[in-house]
Amino acid sequence: MRITIILTGCALLYLTYPAYAARNFSGGAYQSTVDTTGAAQDSLRSDTTLVRELAIGRRDSVFTDLSARFMSAAPDDIARFPAVSLQQYLKDQVAGLYVQENTGEPGSVQPMYIRGLPMPILSNKEVYQSQPLVVVDGIPLIGEHPFAFDIQQYQFNRIGPATNLLSNIDMNNIESVAVLKDLASIAVYGPLGANGVIAITTKQPGTERKISFNVYAGAAQRPTVTTINGAYENAFRKQFYDRYTATGRYSADDSYPLYLSDSLNASYYGPSNWTDSYYQTGLLYSANADISGGSERANFRFAAGHLRNQGVADETGLKRYNALFNINMKPMKWLLFSAMINGNRVQRDRNRSLRDRFATASYIPDPSSPLSPNDEIYRQYLAQFDNSFDNNATNIVEGHAKLVFDLNRVKIASRLAVDYNEGYRDLFYPRTLMEENSFASNYYGYNQRLIFDNHVTYDVKTGDRHTLFVEGGGVLQWDAFKYNYAYAYKGINDFIKINLLQSDPNNGDYLNPTAFPRQLVFKFLDYTKQNLVSFYGRGSYNFDNRYTVSLLLRSDGSSNAQPTSRWLFTPVLSVGWNIRNDLLTEGTPFSTFNLRASAGRIGRLNAFDNFSQGPSYSTQVGYTGNLITPGYNGMGVLTRPYEFGWSGYGIPWAYTDQLNIGVDLGLADERIQINLDWYTKYDRNQLLGIPSYAEFGYRQSYEAGMDVNNTGVELLMRVDAFRGAGNFSWTPSLNINYNQNKLTALPGGRDELVINNRLFRVGERIDRFWLLQNEGIYLSDAEVPVTNGQPLRYNGIPLRAGDPKWVDTNGDNLIDNNDRMLMGSIFPKVSGGFTNQFRYGKWSLDANFYFNLGRNVLNADMANRFDFVNREGAIEINAVKEITFWEKHGDYSKYPIYNPWSNVIPYRMEQDLFLENGSFLKLRTLSLGYDLTELLSKRMGTLDRLFVYCTGHNLFTLSPYTGRDPELVDFMGYDTGYGLPIPRTYTLGIRMNL
Repeated sequence: MRITIILTGCALLYLTYPAYAARNFSGGAYQSTVDTTGAAQDSLRSDTTLVRELAIGRRDSVFTDLSARFMSAAPDDIARFPAVSLQQYLKDQVAGLYVQENTGEPGSVQPMYIRGLPMPILSNKEVYQSQPLVVVDGIPLIGEHPFAFDIQQYQFNRIGPATNLLSNIDMNNIESVAVLKDLASIAVYGPLGANGVIAITTKQPGTERKISFNVYAGAAQRPTVTTINGAYENAFRKQFYDRYTATGRYSADDSYPLYLSDSLNASYYGPSNWTDSYYQTGLLYSANADISGGSERANFRFAAGHLRNQGVADETGLKRYNALFNINMKPMKWLLFSAMINGNRVQRDRNRSLRDRFATASYIPDPSSPLSPNDEIYRQYLAQFDNSFDNNATNIVEGHAKLVFDLNRVKIASRLAVDYNEGYRDLFYPRTLMEENSFASNYYGYNQRLIFDNHVTYDVKTGDRHTLFVEGGGVLQWDAFKYNYAYAYKGINDFIKINLLQSDPNNGDYLNPTAFPRQLVFKFLDYTKQNLVSFYGRGSYNFDNRYTVSLLLRSDGSSNAQPTSRWLFTPVLSVGWNIRNDLLTEGTPFSTFNLRASAGRIGRLNAFDNFSQGPSYSTQVGYTGNLITPGYNGMGVLTRPYEFGWSGYGIPWAYTDQLNIGVDLGLADERIQINLDWYTKYDRNQLLGIPSYAEFGYRQSYEAGMDVNNTGVELLMRVDAFRGAGNFSWTPSLNINYNQNKLTALPGGRDELVINNRLFRVGERIDRFWLLQNEGIYLSDAEVPVTNGQPLRYNGIPLRAGDPKWVDTNGDNLIDNNDRMLMGSIFPKVSGGFTNQFRYGKWSLDANFYFNLGRNVLNADMANRFDFVNREGAIEINAVKEITFWEKHGDYSKYPIYNPWSNVIPYRMEQDLFLENGSFLKLRTLSLGYDLTELLSKRMGTLDRLFVYCTGHNLFTLSPYTGRDPELVDFMGYDTGYGLPIPRTYTLGIRMNL
């Protein structure tokens, strides 16, 4: 495997913006004057703040996305939100951030996208390359590399625990969260931040002793569903037989499924009460405590917590154990040492769905008899899992140590940081679950990032009007990814859940599986490295708190880039104009009026080292799923990467160009705050897999030259509607984002390109569906159009009565791919959140709404339901029937009764018959709290705050979509029916500070 050198340039940017913070514009920058720890006046605390600005990055307004100032909630509000992952907390909080929560299974992966899609999403590899950078206290977190998908036949989930690595973040430890979007704020992160940055700041030590507790407990409500049985399914299918068979009844030739043939079969025609064993009311609880204190010479903070979140279906759940330790020491006036370590263990109970089990085992048993809806029989099936196990665990550690030398105007910072996570999955299925073929697998893998960065800053202030800030530095980053994976079939028996190997060194089968019975064992190991080296310099000049101009220059060298273009130079220019200070008088209604703009370029990293040397050699994955090493003259050799695809020479750096113009307004002494941003972003020179070179055995070739544009507007508005009006206050805030993406260029100057079942055309959105237009049903053969004596055909098959009325777009009397149209959009054009904060005396009430507009969902679940003739009994993964097959979804009456036996496959997915409006409005959170501090402080002298609260989450959804939930879709925009429901939860909690 090639070793990649990734140097990420930049000192990382630190932001603080708790809610209700007073903002002062100084030097062109918004600066927070709020004290969230109670120790801001301590000398060590102020020095520690300085350290964070130096060792992580200088806080300067022109480099920050000011829209973040309305996003972050107060620390206590963050801690009481019952979120398992960071994505769940952020989902309705930030304009320009879109989160896909396609299942309610605790701990599952939830992709995020900032300011649209940088590339077409065709697989999990593109999802990985589109994710924003998450930074915790200046540590850029590493993700789980998608190279393991290369050995998977099915790609629903990555091998291993497939746990959301951001579920390790304890909300109780968060002081603030910033979502950075424009180049002024993300350029300091280098190529890692090309998709945007989410910067998390944890609570810091103070010199006063403080102890706090936060505990909540609650329940995830069991879903209410409508169940069906064999009688309902038989009646549904009977209408097709009544219309399209001679006798109105099925016959042996119709291949009618046996499980529906006998109405006396109680297994399928009896009670449909399986939900008692599938759905449940899940237990939720979290307990966290922290202690901090020290002196002016040294202080610390230690926090520990435990969280449990049970899912509402299939006995899913998650447990997390976490501990965090911060320490600051100042042995000398000019020297400060700071260190942090955050350790977590996350354990998941994963779903037991047939699809995921068969995909993991790469084995599909006979699907002719689905699971019974009878609870007694379904329990017998579930009892087989008592002889199995599925242990999933993820250990995550991140930490840093840094030194800051304060030499008056010159400050030098040096830091060593690490992020490491490792995952385990031990799995066993007995013979009774796999048609007498037991299955066992073991996975271990890790992702590791090591960073060493150094930088120097210099402040110059001339008189009262001129301020100059200069910074320079370099960053070294080493990333490593590895996994070991093995699986086997046909074990000795269900009591020996390991692979028995020959232990005699003299045996020719030494360390191979035992011969009786012969096990089928498959073993995989992969390892890749990538490194980044970056050097940067930036300067910011401010004149009289009116005008600010900043320039950042950086050079990045990546080992994943080819030798002829290893380095990339990128500039970013930012300007700010404080109109309030420059042109307006003191009597103006504007308390804030700032105009800012930034423009520049930032590099994009290749995620795979396969492209770094041009044409390469590899092993080959054969039809068995095992690696094949061909032989030549009795010696093992490597081959070209036919499955991965051809990659040649001359691949340049991909990069992002972005222009951002924003205005920040504050009216009536900041009672009304408005932040408006317009942006246009071009992601250029990107690689795309082009279906080609099949004559040489390749599946595709990778070519550079794909350009994607995202243009949008973001609005954030906050109003203190009743500030100071007695004991009552109401503070509504709105964040809304409009985004429009467009494909502006394809490799080789192509105008359009078909990849799999998607069409990409220059000038169109990259997230459109490519579908046939359906206008109804032909009730008779006479209704079918005839041209030159030939009836309208679908791919050469004449259409007849009972077939769909598909539109012949080009008028050639043939329905084919040339008649499919680009329509709809997978991702929303408009999204946002609406938050209301009410306060009355000691009471508080918060309500958060979340909405998506202009998005579509393809109801693949309903397409499969109606296409029963082609799905029934088929040995393929999409024909597998889960226990939820016996659950009624959607509106059956909206679909025409086509002839399901027609050779044109009337209920195929690629038509707008199944395309629905996926817009929605959700009440995500409703929280009621009461502050008991004043009531109990006299009895408890050390009490600083005591707050009790109750919270409801995911309380209702309004949507025209007829399926289960418009959010439960994959990255292709398909509702396949497999995602577990997002639960409605209720929690009761208490927070105490001493």
